[in-house]
Amino acid sequence: MNLVRFGPAGNSESFSAMGYKKTVQVPEYLEKMGLNAYEYQCGRGVRVNVDAAAELGRLAAARDIAISLHAPYFISLSSTEEEKRENSIGYILDSARAVAAMGGSRIVVHSGSCSKMTRQEALELACATLRRAEQVLCENGLEQIHICPETMGKVNQLGTLEEVLELCRVDDRFIPCIDFGHLNARTFGGLRTFADFKAVFDAMEDRLGRDRMRLFHSHFSRIEYTENGGEKRHLTFEDKIFGPDFEPVAELVCQKGCTPTIICESAGTQAEDAAAMREMYRAAARRGGTV
Repeated sequence: MNLVRFGPAGNSESFSAMGYKKTVQVPEYLEKMGLNAYEYQCGRGVRVNVDAAAELGRLAAARDIAISLHAPYFISLSSTEEEKRENSIGYILDSARAVAAMGGSRIVVHSGSCSKMTRQEALELACATLRRAEQVLCENGLEQIHICPETMGKVNQLGTLEEVLELCRVDDRFIPCIDFGHLNARTFGGLRTFADFKAVFDAMEDRLGRDRMRLFHSHFSRIEYTENGGEKRHLTFEDKIFGPDFEPVAELVCQKGCTPTIICESAGTQAEDAAAMREMYRAAARRGGTV
């Protein structure tokens, strides 16, 4: 059954505070928190024991928890160095193998920077790298894995909404990872009104079609930003100075009949804040008569 999923990126501080120590205990913890998604963190490299991954996947499936995986941060699809682009394809393959072992089907990927070229040149390099990466996944029997290019928070990074949607047009299996905190940070607080958020959903639908828009992947957190570079640091929902707010996203998910996976990246309270988003969504759904 399709449903909206909420979960944390990695483990909240409360995971260990509640006495949990091992990754295989994550599904039990998430069930207690009322969550049904989890994003395994491989930002610093894919170092996954296959047997442990399979056990995590088994325990998650038993509780209807969907697992995704964040690929290494050092992936650079747009590097001017061919060796770095080839290495990035290898990291994507490693990530796909790891998430498949966990029973998941989505990997979130950063695209790189534009520091040594025009944005269009960087985008063309990234598109070519992703095209080759998808071919490599298929050659290795991993065609069921969805690559999710992520919108980025720093101005000099490749990863505006428009750039991510263009990357997703490389292959129908690609799903956009819309990080609303990143979009807000790189536009210096540009996500304020309901219309601002609706424009994001409309752009997904216009560029990728209704079906892929409805299934989008998402990261959400409040993020502090600077007025020249964009993203500075992730915050928690307790912060009331920096945005964005989640309520417009909840309303639009209901209005447009979306069933995304929404992963919270708050600093230390990601499970708690994911549970808060779940309640905001349920309230919006009740108002719309869908629950």
